[in-house]
Amino acid sequence: MNHTAEAPEVWDPAFADADGCLLASDRCVIHRQHHFVRGLIEIPVIGREEVFSWGVWVSLSRENYSRAVDLWDTPGREGEAPYFGWLTTELPVYPSMTLDLKTNVHTRAVGQLPFVELEPTDHPLAVEQRTGITPDRVREIATAVLHPDGERQ
Repeated sequence: MNHTAEAPEVWDPAFADADGCLLASDRCVIHRQHHFVRGLIEIPVIGREEVFSWGVWVSLSRENYSRAVDLWDTPGREGEAPYFGWLTTELPVYPSMTLDLKTNVHTRAVGQLPFVELEPTDHPLAVEQRTGITPDRVREIATAVLHPDGERQ
């Protein structure tokens, strides 16, 4: 019921040892200029009480990233206003690119990843977030993610 991207789309493994670069489980910085947090795009599953979630990366402004990091371990941080960001995870199960979709990143209680709300557009991912997906669609996504070359094992 969850698929998580390991890093923002623009991350290169060569950055791992570079000055001013960091890739942690929930935060990323590239050359002290590009700042990212990991969050969840949650999609209701129709007829079920559970949700499917995409673990994605969102770029934030330097100011919003600094604020989010300053509050990372602060109780009550969920009262923070959402941060504007750009989706930096490509989800190839959609017919059009997901990179650079507009988002609002909602901080949640300490220990929980932020909720990533997509701008309400006609992009299929945004539509799914608003309207939900069927259990069959969950299986379709799982098959595509686990077997990206189309072959079952």
